[in-house]
Amino acid sequence: MLSQLRLQHESDTESVSSPGTSGSFDEDEVNTRLAPCWQKYQRLLERRGIHLDTYRDVQDLYRRECAGATPETLSTITRQAGYIHAFCCDDDSALCRDPGLPDNLFRGVRLADGLKVIVKAVHLFSREYDIIRYLSTPALRDDPMNHNIPVLDLIEVPCDYIAFIAMEEWHSLLVIDPPSCLRAFLGAIRQCLEHVVFLHRHHIAHLDISMRNLLTDCNGRYGYIDYELSRRFDGIPNPLLCGGRGTEVAPELENGGCGDPYKADVWALGVFLLRGCKLTGYSIPELTSLTREMLNRCPDNRPTAATVLKAFDAMVLPIGEDRSDRHE
Repeated sequence: MLSQLRLQHESDTESVSSPGTSGSFDEDEVNTRLAPCWQKYQRLLERRGIHLDTYRDVQDLYRRECAGATPETLSTITRQAGYIHAFCCDDDSALCRDPGLPDNLFRGVRLADGLKVIVKAVHLFSREYDIIRYLSTPALRDDPMNHNIPVLDLIEVPCDYIAFIAMEEWHSLLVIDPPSCLRAFLGAIRQCLEHVVFLHRHHIAHLDISMRNLLTDCNGRYGYIDYELSRRFDGIPNPLLCGGRGTEVAPELENGGCGDPYKADVWALGVFLLRGCKLTGYSIPELTSLTREMLNRCPDNRPTAATVLKAFDAMVLPIGEDRSDRHE
């Protein structure tokens, strides 16, 4: 069935399948991370306006970075794995994978304007593709509370049961280049909270909320990525999830335990907020107090994401301009 795709198998312990999964496929198979032969789909993606990086493209990028660089900077650049990989191939027209990315991701540009993109390969009937396709419908895509990273195109290859998600390339700068002041940091946090409320409102649990799954366009916008573990629960009033595989696993899901997936998201969100404060250097006692309820070991005693957002807004109001504009 998937003879033309190399599969990287991963176990899946959660319960309840997404409504987008075809019953004729094995649940583990369709939600396994793919590693396609990118060259096979290169022309298809070009026809859809997406150019995948070649060795020549990456070499040119590094040459521009090296031009005028100090000897110290030049030494740092030329020791990077990406630089070494870019200059190791004799055929500079061949596709050049980024060695720092998993096999299901590939860098490229949008031909129309040179916008940098990331293309992700997923199974056509995977939960992730079902969710991304749903979030990209006109009604949801334009919702101001939808802070999913912008999806530029969804490209399906039914004969191979594969789909490609073309996304804008954003960056993990919340940690390495944090917001310039407390006001900007709180704005970033609010976007994070809004998106979880938005997901839960539409019966989706992200299930892998973490620092590595939040990116920024470097202009004040933040977006979520990676719905590999996410679940849709349409028509299920009280869903139950068994086991957890995300970065931050709620205590009730440890060792194969079961619990409310939405409350598991709230736990992970609480951990995320604390890590964000620590890594960026912003000390916010009010936010720390809010996370205590989110990290209650009893999921029934945790607030909903919507309640957290309301409490956050109430918390931010008393913070004066002098404090919110201060650099920590």
